Amino acid sequence: MEKRYYQQEVETMSREEMKKLQEERFLKQVKHVYENVPYYRKLMNDKGLTLDSISSLDDIAKLPFLTKSDLRDQYPYGLLATDLKNCVRIQSTSGTTGRRVVAFYTQEDIDIWEECCARAIVAAGGTNQDVCHVCYGYGLFTGGPGLNGGSHKVGCLTLPMSSGNTERQIQFMMDLQSTILCCTPSYAAYIGETLKEKGYGPQDNSLKAGIFGAEPWTEEMRRDIEQTLGIKAYDIYGLTETSGPGVSFECEEQTGMHINEDHFYAEIIDPETGEVLPEGEKGELVFTSLTKEAFPLIRYRTRDICVLSRKKCSCGRTLIKMSKPMGRSDDMLIIRGVNVFPSQIETVLLNEGYTPNYQIEVNRVNNTDTLDINVELNPEEYKEANSVLEIHEKKLASAIKTMLGISPRVHLVAPKTIVRSEGKAVRVIDHRKLHD
Repeated sequence: MEKRYYQQEVETMSREEMKKLQEERFLKQVKHVYENVPYYRKLMNDKGLTLDSISSLDDIAKLPFLTKSDLRDQYPYGLLATDLKNCVRIQSTSGTTGRRVVAFYTQEDIDIWEECCARAIVAAGGTNQDVCHVCYGYGLFTGGPGLNGGSHKVGCLTLPMSSGNTERQIQFMMDLQSTILCCTPSYAAYIGETLKEKGYGPQDNSLKAGIFGAEPWTEEMRRDIEQTLGIKAYDIYGLTETSGPGVSFECEEQTGMHINEDHFYAEIIDPETGEVLPEGEKGELVFTSLTKEAFPLIRYRTRDICVLSRKKCSCGRTLIKMSKPMGRSDDMLIIRGVNVFPSQIETVLLNEGYTPNYQIEVNRVNNTDTLDINVELNPEEYKEANSVLEIHEKKLASAIKTMLGISPRVHLVAPKTIVRSEGKAVRVIDHRKLHD
């Protein structure tokens, strides 16, 4: 297979040249943030740091970490590093307690983000001859806008389908002969199953590749999707906080995702101590935005656990690779592409007058995540008739859907029926077997 790159000079850059480029951009970025973000300047000063303390990339370990709680505390404008008049867009994540994380973009930020997504599309075999079918959500969610922009940069015919309405997805996919499918892996699997039910085999569609991300998926799921749709399935990774999808992407080797390290500097740390770990060690992934103008994050803790590797790749790219995330250093779950924290559910329960004795069960049925929430009642409440309990379950499910953006099944259960371990309830049971 002919090796193809979107920006070959960067994607195959020597280690020495890349480090020089990263250092130059890093020092410029620290100065930009120190001079334009009072919150970050205070964090640095509290650690006894000034701009003079940071003279090379090796000094990055001196700098404070940023966490999602910093982003929430500074909502909406506290981490903005440029005049609002220079910003042309926001994107946003769902909030854990109703407070969202809002990321700002200048036009330059958007151009770079779209270039990163274009690299992912080309790594999956995309050219200006392709029809790129984007059924990630559009709007505040970064999936649709990111891959849409990347597809334009490559010159593909872009179908901005957004999510849902599977009948229409399939009609356009078949009629317009889509060749690259971009969506969550669970939705790709669902499309595959629906095609099968309609009597279509892999030979009946024009797809050759899929770019799937926004939720965890196993190698087993990858192979199933590849067989059902007759494609090669590529992983993509990103965070709204750092721009969106395209922070890293898989090549044909499918042994990890190349990080666009000219724009994102990656570290692996011990989640307990914050100490930087050597290459090949498993730990928490930390990113520094090297080129973001509007919303640059320095040493942002992703909470994703993974491994970095510089092992030579057969695709010719020299960009460092990250493994698929192997878990989280916090209690976040990703359900149907949505970030869910138990604390969000707890907040709703308390607001609705329930006890905080609950248990979340997540499963994957027919390649779609299910969310069941068991909530203990006190003895008086549990004596109510089943019909009354059903009304309460529906009302509570609706309140939780408002908070999370996805629908749960709520079960109001008898007192003391949720098993406790050492006096504490096991809050989350995840049956999905996401990590091999």
